[in-house]
Amino acid sequence: MTSTNVVPHVDRELDLSNTGRGVWLVKVPKYIANKWEKAPGNIEVGKLKISRVPGQRAQVQLSLSEAVLCLKDPGEQSIPKEHRLDVSNVTRQSLGVFSHVVPSSTDAVVPESEKLYMEGRIVQKLECRPYADTTYYKLKSESIRKASMPQRQVQQLDRIVQNFKPVSDHKHNIEYQERKKAEGKKARDDKDAVLNMLFAAFEKHQYYNIKDLQKITKQPIVYLKEILKEVCNYNLKNPHKNMWELKPEYRHYKQEVPVEPKEDKHSSDSD
Repeated sequence: MTSTNVVPHVDRELDLSNTGRGVWLVKVPKYIANKWEKAPGNIEVGKLKISRVPGQRAQVQLSLSEAVLCLKDPGEQSIPKEHRLDVSNVTRQSLGVFSHVVPSSTDAVVPESEKLYMEGRIVQKLECRPYADTTYYKLKSESIRKASMPQRQVQQLDRIVQNFKPVSDHKHNIEYQERKKAEGKKARDDKDAVLNMLFAAFEKHQYYNIKDLQKITKQPIVYLKEILKEVCNYNLKNPHKNMWELKPEYRHYKQEVPVEPKEDKHSSDSD
């Protein structure tokens, strides 16, 4: 299958001038990512502090700025300011960071093309973890409380709402039950009586569907079909598809008897 919206493949040059630069891949908690997304581009979001001890792995700490900590909605819990970053080396993997630059102006005399850059090679992975202080416990307990809240809640109504007031039965159901009682339960009549009703009906019309015959005879449909199979044929082809007609041996349609002209006795006597 072919698609009409296929974007043609375009080869682009990749700038590899920063291939030798080592970069960090940092995983931060969701609450920090949300704060950084809200922060404008002209403020300081935090500071990194790297402590090196001979013979040990470097200790990395993140301190969020006061400007970021103040970015919260009314009633929102405060987030921890101090975090540690657990460092792990990247082994058996080749990871990199790429950027895609789209030209801002397309009306230039010489149009600029889109550019792809390799910003660096990932040499370490860092996972940002908060310190277990009071602020963090309050934030965690609030998140657990919100997650445990049911999606649907029961509300007590001060007044009766007509749209939600239950009814014992619907109007159309009541009408149907009353109509069924008025018609009464269909009982099987004698077979000869049913045949007489069928022959009388077929003297008026040659073809009937099952619903019309049921209305005429007022018999259960299963019982009526048993009798129809004995004296009628069921048409499966047009123009009388799904219609019943009498078998040839039972067809005795009334024919109009021509009326003979009466002789005038007075005219014969006068002769």
